[in-house]
Amino acid sequence: MEKLKIGVFGGNRGITMMNVLLVHPEAELTAVCDKYVPFLEKVKQIAGETGQNVSVYERFDDFIKHPGLDAVVLANYANEHVPFAVKALDAGKHVMSEVLACETMAQAVQLIEAVERSGKVYTYAENYCYMDRTFEMWRRYERGDIGEVLYGEGEYVHDCSTITPILTYGEANHWRHRLHPFYYCTHSFGPLLTITGLRPVEVTGIQGKPIPKAYRLALGPLGGGPAGIEMVRLENGALIKSIHGAMKREPDSVNYQVYGTNGCMETQRFGEKNLNVYLENGKVGHGSLETYIPEKFVSPDLAEKFGSHGGSDFFSTHFFIQSILGHPEGKKYGINVYQAVDMTIIGILAYRSCLNGGKPVPVPNLKNPEERDRFRNDNACTAPEVAGDQLLPIFIGIEDMPKSPPEAYEHIRELFLAGKNYTEYKDF
Repeated sequence: MEKLKIGVFGGNRGITMMNVLLVHPEAELTAVCDKYVPFLEKVKQIAGETGQNVSVYERFDDFIKHPGLDAVVLANYANEHVPFAVKALDAGKHVMSEVLACETMAQAVQLIEAVERSGKVYTYAENYCYMDRTFEMWRRYERGDIGEVLYGEGEYVHDCSTITPILTYGEANHWRHRLHPFYYCTHSFGPLLTITGLRPVEVTGIQGKPIPKAYRLALGPLGGGPAGIEMVRLENGALIKSIHGAMKREPDSVNYQVYGTNGCMETQRFGEKNLNVYLENGKVGHGSLETYIPEKFVSPDLAEKFGSHGGSDFFSTHFFIQSILGHPEGKKYGINVYQAVDMTIIGILAYRSCLNGGKPVPVPNLKNPEERDRFRNDNACTAPEVAGDQLLPIFIGIEDMPKSPPEAYEHIRELFLAGKNYTEYKDF
């Protein structure tokens, strides 16, 4: 069987997908695109070490025309996925998109309709759904072990101060400096959606308190919040609390809980790999507690070769390939465009709730065409070039934060060019 020819747009975050494609039995890495030439040089080096030849491009419009390209992985800037997804889908390519699925409600509609129009496969690389513990929770909930969900929690707390240089390329106008954490919600909420299989119908947003020092030193939302908290009502009436942001904690917090009518499941905190499962045994107030380290149950021999993000980066790429090939596990576990949009727009709408004093906001079901029209021109976000006259503040109270001097951004740029992390606070 001829392998699928897949290209990756984004040589920084995309390296994890490239590593999978370089060894996958059913696909091959054939082209990579990035504006930063040193990343392309690194790609050629890695490919050469495996005896493979990968074409590299600096311009997306050249990259998408690569001969024989079947599919594209979008690992470019997180707030720019939809414009390139639409281009790729209209060019007849299958698409896997990294986080975020969309930046605005208008983009959510554009993305869904581009997928429907193309007839091509779209999957969402929300890798936290595929970590050993969350994937096991997905499997056990589907099996009915804890009954119907009543309440759940998702938590993604990650202080990115040290890796700010590599994440932002040292760019003062990088999206990570100006995106409210509400928008980056799918790491905390996404696994709860895939575990339960239910869609959100209402969301309330609550903003946390930022760290002024982070904004003075150009670390901004990456190292100083504010945290975003979504209270989400699911279609069955269950409530989900989702929290994410850059509070001070090491290691970063990736934790989930699901309470059902017959028990609960929750992950172990502070980096432990255990999953705890309590099941009521038929007597009121009595049950069994199981604590164990979940094993991989899909393609374990191949999956064990990859460790990034707890091994989950393999599965997002693998299920994209399986979806294109029409294999059952791709259809079962690949995150489709409707799920991707549901995961993402709860953050967009939670911020609106927050801006409106915490008033709950209905979450539309954009799978239904009749619900799309009122959002077609809804470009409200924190990026001026996208929002136009619908521009939102980076966060409530940003005007009270100290401003970063140019020297602070220059320092981060110097660290990026030197390949160094931000390890010591340097005041200006």
